[in-house]
Amino acid sequence: MLRARLGFVAVLSLLSAPLAFSKKAPNVSSEELAQITERGRALYAYDQAAWHATDAVLATHPNEGEDGRYIARKTDAGWVVAFGHLSSARDSFLIAHLATQGKTPQEFSVEHFATPETDTGFIFAAAKACDLALKDFQGENVAYNVAVLPAPEGQMYVYVIPAQTKDGIYPLGGDERYTVSSAGNTLVDKRRMHHSILLFDTHDPQLARVEAGFHVHVLSDVPEDSDVFYVLTRKPSIPEFIGFNGKMVYEIMEDGAIKPQK
Repeated sequence: MLRARLGFVAVLSLLSAPLAFSKKAPNVSSEELAQITERGRALYAYDQAAWHATDAVLATHPNEGEDGRYIARKTDAGWVVAFGHLSSARDSFLIAHLATQGKTPQEFSVEHFATPETDTGFIFAAAKACDLALKDFQGENVAYNVAVLPAPEGQMYVYVIPAQTKDGIYPLGGDERYTVSSAGNTLVDKRRMHHSILLFDTHDPQLARVEAGFHVHVLSDVPEDSDVFYVLTRKPSIPEFIGFNGKMVYEIMEDGAIKPQK
């Protein structure tokens, strides 16, 4: 799922090189860093739900073309993922399959609808928001995944992130976060999180003893939601250091928490 992830990224096997950087972090509050961690963790949870729900649906051998888009939503009982497409009149979302989380995050039961279920609520709005973001997004010639998460004031965040298409190879960069109105009709804001894409290839012998990753941001002076997502997704788990303007200033730890360098 967010499994197809900055040309300005370097990976370090030892943490000696960053010592050449000043370690003073920008004046970013702990509350803001915690919010970035929270969004990154939510993005990771969305990815995991979409991944396992898709596997569950595919195991039932659905008819081709029934599940053109998936929309995941977290409920009090766990994740529910709807598979389907917008109606031809674009006035509803037609659900062909509904995958509901079981006792563990990996377990999903699948309900099929011979006659598609019609949704005109959140799933419909989220699907429109995805289409709106993708119409605006200009990416590279790779596969991308889309995730929709709640945003403040009832709006939605739409993330467009390169998909991981090969085991052990983790993309970072080339991604964007959109803020879309609650009805899914209006782009409120967009934030380019990184420019070009770097692939972290765990099959590379030179990375066999890597203890941490390192990359430099040029678009902002704070970590991005997708940086947290990247650290949580990458296996084996290792932290990621982030630099800005010649300063090595943040560490994203294996659990997604962000630690300013002092």
